[in-house]
Amino acid sequence: MKIALIGYGKMGKEIEKIAIDRGHEIVAKIDINSPDSFDSEAFKSAEAAIEFTRPEAAYDNYMKCFAANVPVVSGTTGWLDKIDEIKAKCSDEGQTFFYASNFSLGVNIFFEINKQLAKMMNKVAEYDVEMEEVHHTQKLDAPSGTAITLAEGILENLDRKTNWALDKAEKEDEMIIKAVRHGEVPGIHTIKYESEVDEIIIHHSAKSRKGFALGAVLAAEFVKDNKGYLGMQDLLKL
Repeated sequence: MKIALIGYGKMGKEIEKIAIDRGHEIVAKIDINSPDSFDSEAFKSAEAAIEFTRPEAAYDNYMKCFAANVPVVSGTTGWLDKIDEIKAKCSDEGQTFFYASNFSLGVNIFFEINKQLAKMMNKVAEYDVEMEEVHHTQKLDAPSGTAITLAEGILENLDRKTNWALDKAEKEDEMIIKAVRHGEVPGIHTIKYESEVDEIIIHHSAKSRKGFALGAVLAAEFVKDNKGYLGMQDLLKL
């Protein structure tokens, strides 16, 4: 299939390698250092655009894709205050948008394990819960989109926590998320339930960007035959 890349940094280059290995054609690369544009015939020929850029640029990128009727696969985080507008574009105008805070297949399995553990811990009031996420120093948002998705999975299933707080909690019903930015770490997420007598820890550590890139290409393949507002649960049928 024909794929356009929006953002051609480390992630974009990794996506390109995997897409080509899977037999796809990269028809456009849109980046601040690239001559390609949203108005080009090459971009308009794309069957999907994979977007990994910056929070402040993401929404405008989506609108330009929709104007060209190109389905979007995006892993950019930090812009979700406008998610309802994107969903409306899909439901009212027939656009296609596939979003994931993390495209790693392993992380999406981790999301489901996290929800199930929270349901179990809801019956055991003796345990408190907190999260730590570690990312590379170029990561702009804190906490990460992945950490927020994990937090939402806990809050939906653990009655004693109603909100999350970054680094320091002011109330007992807030769950702490510690956000660490260090070196070139692709992504580490650790959730700990602790009581006076023991602790239970679940942990996911990404070894490289390859897992994220593969998931993004699989999502692009998925939108070729599936329309509307989509996510990893649709793709993986979890």
